This record gives sequence, structure tokens and C-alpha cells, in this order.
Amino acid sequence: MSLPRVAPQQSLLEHYQAYINALSASSFKGDIEYSYASRLAVATDNSVYQKLPQAVVFPTCVEDLKLIGELVKAHPLVRFSARGGGTGTNGQSLTDGIVVDLSRHMNKVLEINVEEQWVRVQAGVVKDALNDALRPHGFFFSPDLSTSNRATVGGMINTDASGQGSLVYGKTSDHVLGLTSVLANGEVLHTSPMSVDEAKARAENTDGYGRILSQVLETCVGKRQAIVEKFPRLNRFLTGYDLEHAYDEANESIDVSRLIAGSEGSLAMVAEAKLSLTPIATHKALVNIKYDSFESALRHAPAMVAANATSVETVDSKVLNLAKTDIIWHSIADLITDIPNKDMLGLNMVEYNSNDEGEIKARIAELEARLTKAAETGEGGVIGYQVTFNKADIGRIYAMRKKAVGLLGKTKGAQKPIAFAEDTAVPPENLADFIMAFRALLDSHGLQYGMFGHVDAGVLHVRPALDLCDVEQEKLMHQISDEVVALVAKYGGLMWGEHGKGYRSEYGPAFFGESLFTELRKIKTAFDPLNKMNPGKICTPLNSQDELVKVSDTKRATFDRTIPVAFKQAFAPAMECNGNGLCFNYDTTSPMCPSSKVTRDRRHSPKGRAGLIREWIRLLGKEGVDTHALSAEQFDTSFWQRFQNSRNKQNKDDFSHEVLDAMNGCLACKSCSSQCPVKVDVPEFRATFLSIYYQRYMRPAKDYLVANIERMAPMMAKVPGLVNVFLKAPWMQRAIEKTVGYVDTPILSQPPLTQRVEAKVTQYNYDALRGLSETQKANTVLIVQDPFTSFYDASVVEDYVSLVSALGFTPVLLPFKPNGKPEHVKGFLSRFAKTAKNTAEFLNEVASLNIPMVGVDASLVLCYRDEYVKTLGEARGDFHVLTVNEWLAMVPDSTFANVSKGAQQPLALLSHCTEKTAMPASEKDWQAIFAKVGQPVDIVAVGCCGMAGTYGHEAEQKQKSLAIYGLSWEQALKQYPQDAIMATGYSCRSQVARIEQFKPRHPLQCLLAVLQQ
Repeated sequence: MSLPRVAPQQSLLEHYQAYINALSASSFKGDIEYSYASRLAVATDNSVYQKLPQAVVFPTCVEDLKLIGELVKAHPLVRFSARGGGTGTNGQSLTDGIVVDLSRHMNKVLEINVEEQWVRVQAGVVKDALNDALRPHGFFFSPDLSTSNRATVGGMINTDASGQGSLVYGKTSDHVLGLTSVLANGEVLHTSPMSVDEAKARAENTDGYGRILSQVLETCVGKRQAIVEKFPRLNRFLTGYDLEHAYDEANESIDVSRLIAGSEGSLAMVAEAKLSLTPIATHKALVNIKYDSFESALRHAPAMVAANATSVETVDSKVLNLAKTDIIWHSIADLITDIPNKDMLGLNMVEYNSNDEGEIKARIAELEARLTKAAETGEGGVIGYQVTFNKADIGRIYAMRKKAVGLLGKTKGAQKPIAFAEDTAVPPENLADFIMAFRALLDSHGLQYGMFGHVDAGVLHVRPALDLCDVEQEKLMHQISDEVVALVAKYGGLMWGEHGKGYRSEYGPAFFGESLFTELRKIKTAFDPLNKMNPGKICTPLNSQDELVKVSDTKRATFDRTIPVAFKQAFAPAMECNGNGLCFNYDTTSPMCPSSKVTRDRRHSPKGRAGLIREWIRLLGKEGVDTHALSAEQFDTSFWQRFQNSRNKQNKDDFSHEVLDAMNGCLACKSCSSQCPVKVDVPEFRATFLSIYYQRYMRPAKDYLVANIERMAPMMAKVPGLVNVFLKAPWMQRAIEKTVGYVDTPILSQPPLTQRVEAKVTQYNYDALRGLSETQKANTVLIVQDPFTSFYDASVVEDYVSLVSALGFTPVLLPFKPNGKPEHVKGFLSRFAKTAKNTAEFLNEVASLNIPMVGVDASLVLCYRDEYVKTLGEARGDFHVLTVNEWLAMVPDSTFANVSKGAQQPLALLSHCTEKTAMPASEKDWQAIFAKVGQPVDIVAVGCCGMAGTYGHEAEQKQKSLAIYGLSWEQALKQYPQDAIMATGYSCRSQVARIEQFKPRHPLQCLLAVLQQ
């Protein structure tokens, strides 16, 4: 059958369309998006819920926010929800109205006042980005959270976020000096502490602020006694709405900002914030204490708090074991080592800060003495400990802890740990008993779970494993949620100690009681009488008939359970996404998803792409296709039909096109496949999608060019001079760009590789090699060719041949066999399978010789280890191709013994993103290899270079490619002389050559130069 057109569901409601039209016609400067893909990209967050909005708007300034509110007066049915990083765990920003996303444009640090120790920022700035700006001044914004590399300050304010160290640093609201916010009617509020007398005077005004102050005085001052009696005495004090702290009784002051903080966008849209800063401590120490049980870790934590620790974080064995399977573990494996003959079932990470080095060392020495004794006697369940004073090491350990939330999603099976009762807070002295009761509750239901959190503040994150696609288990989630609410109340705590209420707002009336909940509703009425701001969250205005959202509301699984099982299996990597959002990492030196960084478009992220694929296969399953399988082979469309489909205007609203646009933006760098905690592999499901999509529509010519490059290059390399004459001609470059959509076409190497190495290598002869002795085989290296270095960067292969010889080995160049990666990238999966099968058969035959095989370009070598395994299964065989650094690491140290020392000026290593994420030890390997010859090497932190194979050569992607390069590579290269720069990736060297007009050397070339000195 033919692949059907996939129609998007839920078109815009008429009154929202009218509002969008009005906003488009106004002076609004931001972006307005209402495509199905754009709406889907913000229909989920880091929770289990899903709510499709009508549109997404991206304001650029306070005036834009003001306009959004002013225009809505003529559209009474239109409602909003502000959104930051989308990291909420309880659906706080989800809405079926309009999402106002402040993260794309309103993300600036506006002013830093070092003398007065405050900063003024726009609400969309990412927390870690803010601290990057503050660090050179010796300060930081201290409230911490695990999602700090993608959570925005506006989101932190709206959930009153806090995390590690809150016992010392407090919550976000403790650092808010003033806010600029916009009400639903467009009125701008400037809030900061004021005296009660001034508040009374301002309350006489008839504007919105006057109305709000009048109600705050009536509620927060007038009901003070009832509020103090009801609100629990916790470090993680109650938020949403914080009636207690809006009135400072001791100083007789009113601060409306304290109500907006923690209001989850239900009162106003925060535009800007003035925040207090914390000096960075000069000295840090982290003590990792290991225990024989998780309960031991919990019960020992109060002693650490009593010892004036800055923070105490606890992790259970489930999280630790998952971390050990992740890319992040290689960076901390020597910092958290196992204890011989003992099981580490709990870990407390205890931090101390001080500006006095002697003082902190004395405190740690005293603690070490106690811990050593405890480990010897078994007191408190302590089995060992490790101490580090190195700030970089401490940062790496905390990076593992921050990744714990996502790591739990790696749990095997359909049941995954999920967030719904994960931020309970009880008095710290009750925590151990509470957790034991919590565990008993979960055990009674036969559930698995992971635990970690901030034991110093009485907060522990508990995530029970459930399969919400199972209706009965969804009901169980609701039951457990109710049971946890009761359990928390028993131990004097809060259900929402850190992550806000969101869809748990239904518990508000029972917790507050009728009288105080009515006061909350009065506050809501003063700010938002028409219930336009994030309706259903926390409370509704007085006299409103609207209902609160509920734990039982629509979830992602509500839709996922309707997807055919075979479709889920075909797109398994997309189905694994749990919304963690680590792919939104703002850090430009992180290789994770460069397309997301450069576009600031959620569609162009692994999470966004996974969400689009899930919806696409869900809708496809409703179009009458065979649901027992899903692959390109089951659809059969003639060339003429594809041609007609591509030209037919009726196909313009095919949702498949929106999915294609997101997939085309992917660089196929595969960083997501290892950087993502749950290993969402976008290039894998992208290739599957492309193979199916092009059963209905015509492929662009550039796809055929890329897919056939491995067959064309060997033929063109026979006459490289002639081919290059044409390729260099401006008219040919223009013609290729116009007809194929390809720019800056690579030039073939001259002379070709065959001529360069003809006298330097032994020709491949299987029988002759089989006849070698074991000693001769051990001294032989078989060089596996790839299409890019062999035909476009042949000097690298030539130099590797020379390097092998210089080290006393015999190089043998294997005949070129297509790798198939270009075919896979473009979704020619049937062709790729054939290519992989043929090449695997050849390499398995060669592998029987038991001679090392080495490939020069790591990204192609990794294709043998990943795509070949997934495509061929057991038929792939067990051949193994080494990367150059892997082979060099095997070369005996004695081989380098007589080499003269290299230059003292360090070389700079910039690694290919695919290589360093799939092989996290590769950079240190190169550093160790160069150390053998006395050559220092700096590992330079960079993200993607923007070339990524052929991505940077596509005309439609060129500007993004250049912009990605500008994110990190451009600045990094300025720090070193050109002759010191090394780049492991062919595409990286090509991108630098295109932009900077010089080509960096491969590390093997620099190593050869040292040997030849």
C-alpha cells in the first residue's frame, strides 16, 4: 500500500485564531508560532502530563508582554501560561491556551552591581548562564537545582525553586529583591519590599497594584495568626501562595514579590528580576561517605548537618548503579570507588565551604578521624569515605548527582520511575522514619523505586516505577498520590517541598482548609479576576466556576497507549524520551544537540524530535496502515505517484512535512545517543523516518549525491586533477548549489592516496598475511579506509602510514570498502543494510587473520560498532576496528623510550563530538599518548563544529552550520597558534579550513612530527 497523508489533529479554535491575528497585526516584535509541531513541542514538560496549547508566542521585551495582555481584553476566552525551560515535574506551565515562552529572546543579564551584590536579569536567562556571567566577579546566584543548565530564572521564581545547599542558601524567593511583572490585562507591576504604611497608602489607588496591596494587607496582615499556625515550620516553607513571607512582621514590611514567587505563573508573567548574590567561597571540600544501607545514610545525615555542613545530598544504590552505566561515570570513577568485599548501598555527599583554608582543613581532618573510626567499627553503617578539595572534581561529582533524575529513566522494562510524589518535605529529624514508611508503602504495592535528594532540608526525591500506558497502573499512581499526601501530613510535612503544585493543586483545599484557601482565592482574584493566567493551578478566583487541575488529568501515556506496539518498536529510541530535557543544555561547549542551541527552537532538540515522532506514528496508526510492522518496505509508491504527491497542494498540510523539517535540522552527530540520560538516539529514528517519508514524496538530489559518495569518490580519485578543475570553477559551484543544493563542495586530494603510499605500504594479500608468524602479525597494522580521509584528506592516511612505520610496525592498506554511514544518515536503510552486510563479510574475513585493524576517522569506525550492530544483529560478526588512539594506547611504552622530548608549548586538542561522546576516554587517551613523548596537550572544551559530515555543505543549512561553529570553535581557536591546533574529525578540519582558511592537523600528524624531530 501507499504511505498515507498524516493529518494533524486539533486545529486552532476560532477565538484563539482571532487573537493570534490581532497580535500578528500589532506592534508585537516577538515570534508567533501555531504549527502543530510548534504546539506539540511545548505540550509536555518534565512531568507525565500532556496538554496541547493553541499557540506559542516568544516575546522580546516587557512591551511585548504588555501588548499580549492588553490585546486579550477583546478576547475574553483566551488564556495564557508563561514558560521558561520547561523543566517542571508537575505540569506547572502546561496549558490548552497560549504558551508565552520567555526563554528564546528574553534571556539577558541586564546589570551586575558588584558593590551592592545584586544582579538584574530577564526572566528567560538560564541559571547556569547567569552564574557564568557572575563568576568572574566572584559571586553566584546560590539557589541550586539539578536542571540548572536549562532551567530559567523565571521558572525558578515561579516555582520558588531550591535544591542542594538550601539549608544555607535558602530558596529562590529568599534572593528576590524586586520583580517586574505583567498582569493579565497588560498592566506592569514593579514589586519590592515596602513599609506597611507605604503599602496602605498605595492601596488607596484604584489601579491593579492598589487592588493587590489592599488584598495583601487584608489577608497577610489580617489573617497572620491563622497563617503562622497552619504553615509548617520547614526550610522548604510552603509556596503558592506564600502568605506568610509576604508580610515581614519584624520589619513591618510588605513584599508582593513573595506572592509572585512560587505562584506558577497564575498571578502574573515575570519579565525581569533583581536578585541578591552570594560570594563564592574560596575553599571547598566534598566528603563522599559510603554506607551499608540507604537507611544508614539517612540516619547518619543529621550528624553531618549538626557539624555545620553546607549541604548533605543522599543517593541510593539504584541511582549509583545506573550512573555507573552512563558516560558521566568515567569522569568520577576514581572519586567514588567501591569498598572491597562490601556493597555500597547508600552515599552521602557532604560539602563544606570556607574562606579560610586552615579552618576547612581542620574541620575535614576532624571529620575524617570520626569516619575512619566509624568505618572500622561499622558505626552508623559507614563502610568508607573519600575526600576531595578539587573544585573541578567536586563539580563532576555534582554533575552525576544532577543527572540522577534522568538516569532513573534508564531503568529497563516498561515500568519507569516517574515524578508525581517526588518532592515531599518533612522536618529533617522525621525524614528517616518518613522514608521507611514511604518505602513500606511502595513495597506493599510491589513497586521498584529510586531515591536521592537533600536530606539536610528533609527533602527526598522518590520516584516509583510505573507503566502509565497500563490503565490499572495509572489508577495506582492516583492511589499512591493520595496515600503519600496522608503520609506527609502524619510526619508534619508538605507534599510539594520543592517542585511546586502543578497538577497536584487539587490537594490545596484540604491542606489549607476552607478559610485559608478562600484567602488564596482572594489573592488570585486581586491579581487575575478573570482567571486568564495559567488557570487551574494553585487556585481559582472567587466566584469562578473553573475547576482545579487534577493528578488524574491527561498524560503522555494517554496518547502513547494508542500507538501500535510494532510502531513503538520501530521507533523505540523516540519512545524512551521521558521529558528530562537535558538536551536543552545551554552550554555551548557541550556537544549535546547543536541544532537546539543555535535555533533556540524546542522542535529542533532530541526531546522535540522524539515528541513529533511519537505523535506521527500515533496518527499514522489511525490511517488504515498495517499495524503489525512499520518500515519503508511495507509501502510501495511509484516514481510517478511520488512526483505527483510532491506537487499536489492538498499534501501541504501533511504533518509528515513538519516532522521532516525537524529531522532535517538534525546534524546526525549522535551526541544525544550518549549524552541523553535515557540514550534517545535521534539519528537512529531520523533515518527510519526518512526511509518511510520518501516512500510518499520525492527525494532531493543532494540525498542521492551524499548516499552515492562512497561509490563516486573512488572513481573520481582516478582523475582528481580533472575533477577538481570543474569543482573549483565558480560556475560549477553555482550550478551545484542551484541544482543539488550543495555548497563549498570538497576538493579531492592531489595526488590521490594510492600514489602517496604506493612505496610506503605492503599491498593487501590475504594468503600472504595468513602465512605470517604470530610475531610478524603482532608487528603488522591493517589500515581500514574511509571515504573522507582516503579521498579528500589523504595526507592524514599517508601520515598514519608513516607513523606506523616510524613506530616499527608494517602498515598494510586494505582495499576500500564502503562504510555505508552516508546512506544511513540520509535514510537509505535498505541500501545501507546491503553495504553493511558486504563490508562486514570482508572485515570478518580480515579479522580472522588476528592482525589489528585501524580506521583513521573515528566517526566511521563507530558506525561499525553502532549502526552495523543494530542493522545486522548477529550477522555483523565479531570483527573489531580500532581508532588510532586505541591502537596507539596498545603500543608498548618502550617503543617511545628513545624519542626526544616534544616542544613545551602545549598542543590543543579539539575532538569530534561523535567521538568524545561515544568514547569519553578518547581525549585523555591522546593526552597520555603525547605524554609518552613529553609533549603537553590541552583538552579544549568545544561543542559541535557545525559541519557534521555533509550537513554544513547543504545550502539550506549553511548559515546554521556557521552559527554553530561560532558558538564555541571560533573562540577556542583564537586561544592557540594555528600550528598547535589538532582536530580529530575530518568534518571538523574541513569546517575550520572553510572558515579560517587553514586546516588543523590530526593528532597522529602532530605525533609523527614529534617522532621525526
